[in-house]
Amino acid sequence: MAPPLVLASASPRRLALLAQIGVTPSAVAPADIDETPQPHETPRELALRLAVAKAAAVASLRPDAAILAADTVVAVGRRILPKAETSAQAASCLALLSGRRHFVFGGICLILPGAKPAVRLSVTTLAFKRLTQTEIDAYLAGGEWDGKAGGYAIQGSAAAFVRFLSGSYTNVVGLDLFEVAQMLKGRALL
Repeated sequence: MAPPLVLASASPRRLALLAQIGVTPSAVAPADIDETPQPHETPRELALRLAVAKAAAVASLRPDAAILAADTVVAVGRRILPKAETSAQAASCLALLSGRRHFVFGGICLILPGAKPAVRLSVTTLAFKRLTQTEIDAYLAGGEWDGKAGGYAIQGSAAAFVRFLSGSYTNVVGLDLFEVAQMLKGRALL
């Protein structure tokens, strides 16, 4: 019998994404870890480290369960953009993303009882159109930026900013469903 699946995330988007592929975790247990980037850490390394740390933190509390954790990092080159907590932060992110190509790194970790962690990295490349100040102000007024990596939610009105996307759309939303489905199927959890 398969162990219960626990989602180590407070993100309602990740829960909704899992529902799209028929996965309903038996529990949601957000990990409380420090998400501060380490000196000289690349965006790729940060996404993987945080996904593994979140999974490990919850696995220590639920050793009987399969733990699924993820982290999303938005970056321009090696510059890691924050999860916007203020409209000023979001405005700064949008100004930086305007007219530029950027990357969304999605770290995914699955830990089963008694097994070593399975880890994947999803990389999506996007480019925003050049944004006017009016567009940025209107987006900020809508509030979709709140708590979002890079200051935007692609599943909302920011979709109109994306002129190019290569890779997984669901990775940008918060969880690469293709990678997760393959990981779960490979361990008889889907």
